[in-house]
Amino acid sequence: MEEVINIPKILLHIHLDGSVDINLLYEWLKEDGYDLSFDEAKKKFQVDKDCKSLNQYLEKFDLPCMLLNSKERLKKASRELFLKLDREGVLYAEVRFAPLKHINDNMDEEVVVEAVVEGMREAFSKTKIRGGIILCCMRDFSFDDNIKTVDLAFKYLNKGVVGIDLAGAEAIYKTEDFRDVFMYASKLNIPFTIHAGEADGISSINSAISFGAKRIGHGIRSIDSDEFMKKLIDDNILLEICVSSNYQTGAVKEYHPIEDFIKKGIKVSINTDNDTVSNININSEYKYILDNTNITIEDIKRSNYNAIDFIFADDNEKNKLKKIIGL
Repeated sequence: MEEVINIPKILLHIHLDGSVDINLLYEWLKEDGYDLSFDEAKKKFQVDKDCKSLNQYLEKFDLPCMLLNSKERLKKASRELFLKLDREGVLYAEVRFAPLKHINDNMDEEVVVEAVVEGMREAFSKTKIRGGIILCCMRDFSFDDNIKTVDLAFKYLNKGVVGIDLAGAEAIYKTEDFRDVFMYASKLNIPFTIHAGEADGISSINSAISFGAKRIGHGIRSIDSDEFMKKLIDDNILLEICVSSNYQTGAVKEYHPIEDFIKKGIKVSINTDNDTVSNININSEYKYILDNTNITIEDIKRSNYNAIDFIFADDNEKNKLKKIIGL
């Protein structure tokens, strides 16, 4: 494990609500009057080794989303996540979440975003980690709600927020149906990544690229076509790969294509998706990949270096990170 702990890391795909510290979640659960033992709560927050479907996986988000119901909790969850990532050797992280999932009678969407940004900045004041917040549009939200998320990202762009995403049930709500949302984001010059090619096929990824996405969340169905993989290389597209999550959701059944992507020269970044739900961290994910594929430490270092060109930050930040990682 020591060999991976010391690798300087770039983390581009991690969800806040799926990565809240489990002890915090249990503390809040008790505060809100739930009478569960820690082991009982853990079963509600984390998948087990038998999880093989997206529906089972997504069930683990219900309680965390419900518990992130105040400014103080959102701020603390954000702060503690960035502090944890710093301890794991992450230099730069972009953490994503859907702000409209947390609005209530005491918080509007602006309070929600400000709380998460404030938590991130508190972590920055104590560590060397840097990064930003990505706001998620949701596939099951209305057009108006997703436009509200885009407007929110524009208001806080370069004030802690760095971009937007599209998440949710990809097989049910087709990526192509969100073209107008991302055309609007493009007019506002908001960077974006899109979940695609996880629960749906190449057409989903192709739609995301046609919107202007240079980063694809997951994108594993690219393996279905040699011609399409060549397109990823030619168009300089990066895949945000989350190996353990892909197995747990059933997106990958046996052989994970990350090794093929790297061998073919497709740019990838290695991510965790949801640390708490998947019961992993970035170091355990690196170790799993090294132990179960022919991917090398040098491949992982190269993936981190390549990922820098795709972060939602300015050239000054990118150059600083490249000097630190070096190759």
